[in-house]
Amino acid sequence: MRERIPVVVQGRRTRRPRAVRALWTGAELAVTLGVVLLLLVVHQLWWTNRQARYTAQDQVARLERQWRTGPPSSAAAPGPDDDGARAPRAGARTPPPGALHRRTAGRPPPDLAYAVLRIPRIGVIAPVAEGTGKAAVLNRGYVGHYPHTAQPGGAGNAALAGHRNTHGEPFRHLDRLRPGDTVVLDTAEARHTYAVVRVLPRTTPGDGTVLAAVPHSGVHPAYRFTAPGAYLTLTTCTPAYSSAYRLVVWGVLRSTRPR
Repeated sequence: MRERIPVVVQGRRTRRPRAVRALWTGAELAVTLGVVLLLLVVHQLWWTNRQARYTAQDQVARLERQWRTGPPSSAAAPGPDDDGARAPRAGARTPPPGALHRRTAGRPPPDLAYAVLRIPRIGVIAPVAEGTGKAAVLNRGYVGHYPHTAQPGGAGNAALAGHRNTHGEPFRHLDRLRPGDTVVLDTAEARHTYAVVRVLPRTTPGDGTVLAAVPHSGVHPAYRFTAPGAYLTLTTCTPAYSSAYRLVVWGVLRSTRPR
């Protein structure tokens, strides 16, 4: 008797309904987008801080080393670029990072660090560069000096800006400063010590009179100085992780000690 070999018939693969396929595709896209967003957050909140802090610390060390070893050599003067920061002119020799300079007419060349800011209460030690451009100054972990305001220790108002979040965030805890706290600005020539006298917790980005030679707030009239002096103004964004408003700290010069 012959033995029959069973025949196995493969069933046809059932296709997923269109709605299921759409949901599956959407889920895959959502996971991919989530991973990309997570990487962006890590880059913004961790990597930029790590990179900027290293750059800033290295710059402070360079400045202090150069101050100890002698007067700086002159550097080529950079020219302006299109976003308000400064870039070297075509063909000009670019000074190395941290290069010091001779001041021209009392003003440092743009974007070059020339001072060190120290705020003991919040643990800040950061280089100060001329200008407030993001790419050339602030995003490197530096504190930027507002052009056309007074220089450290000078009569008028020496105004500085710094990031509160990301890129080194030197002004992360600026809101913790209180009247009487010490702020020090070191330059090649002297150490200038200021005392905090007033804090404006929140004002609009357009409140430019906080940088005036005799500073005051055009938005909050109660915050006003009336007499000429040697002021220091520190500004940053507020609240944290937002640029909707500005936090302002004012100090007055207490002493200047030659190096």
